[in-house]
Amino acid sequence: MQPYIVSARKYRPSTFESVVGQRALTSTLKNAIASDRLAHAYLFCGSRGVGKTSCARIFAKTINCEHRTPSGEACNECESCRAFNSSRSLNIIELDAASHNGIDDIKSLIEQVMVPPTTGRYRVFIIDEVHMLSQAAFNAFLKTLEEPPSYVIFILATTEKHKIIPTILSRCQIYDFNRITVNDMVSHLLYVASQEGIAAEPAALHVIAGNADGAMRDALSIFDQVAASSMGNITYASTIENLNVLDNAYYSRLLDAFVKEDVPAALLIYKEIRDKGFDSLFFINGLASYMRDLMVARDPATVQLLDAPDAIRGQMAQLASQCPVQFFYKAMAILGDADLNFRTASNKQFLVELTLIRLCQLLSPSR
Repeated sequence: MQPYIVSARKYRPSTFESVVGQRALTSTLKNAIASDRLAHAYLFCGSRGVGKTSCARIFAKTINCEHRTPSGEACNECESCRAFNSSRSLNIIELDAASHNGIDDIKSLIEQVMVPPTTGRYRVFIIDEVHMLSQAAFNAFLKTLEEPPSYVIFILATTEKHKIIPTILSRCQIYDFNRITVNDMVSHLLYVASQEGIAAEPAALHVIAGNADGAMRDALSIFDQVAASSMGNITYASTIENLNVLDNAYYSRLLDAFVKEDVPAALLIYKEIRDKGFDSLFFINGLASYMRDLMVARDPATVQLLDAPDAIRGQMAQLASQCPVQFFYKAMAILGDADLNFRTASNKQFLVELTLIRLCQLLSPSR
């Protein structure tokens, strides 16, 4: 029996084509390799789980490949590719700056820079979380980064570009990685589910993708968690239960109460939500996001801002048509004030109930 490998590792991108949600960036890197216009230093920036380190490894592997494919990918057959795939390549050196951030670590790296490759054209140094380097380490690294040997390429990766000193930034080609869209994550999760023989409802995968906050790695970790608890059958109901997500059905019921100016119904729905153990601030923020989504879904010009499949967009647009757009503007402002005041409120339940009462009165002619 083969050991279990988590999806985030098992389905980690190994080619430019398999990188999710970074099509323009990977095309630029492939074009640079094909035209042999390689810089001596690159800086990959972006939030966690968007593919920075994976792209760095793929880039390092591909530039040393002896027989690249017509599409610009590594062949996986030459000695350089085989050495990389078996983790024995001497041409690709990785340094985790989060745990090796001192001047001695950089001096050791600089010593390795002086050693030319025994096979292949380049030695590639990947420094992950480079913003964690100490000031002294940054200063010691500057000269080598500016004028490395012709056979050396540096790839720096960071989640916090603003912490990189300007003298480092000026020496690098900078690539900003996008947060991965919900639709791109759902497509990849459907592929993973099919490969693993797991049944998954698209609506459930949208919940997982929404909770991943733009990070594919997080989405795969959540996918594994839900798949384990659902015994390989990922449904919408099992997903919202496992992740403790507040079902949009509550929000649509609240919208109906607001339209009908039904204060008792709104307060009773809020009681249901509290009885299920949901935090009141979580509820306020969720309702604010729902109002925002209805607002953008109401106008065909802005419906594309709703990160959801077309069927959901249509449903949201239909719901939003019950209210004038000014209702959503005012509702978002009221909910924003509630979020701002929540932390200082001595009676938080009263604040939320008062907010719901105000929302029920928004469509009242006497208001």
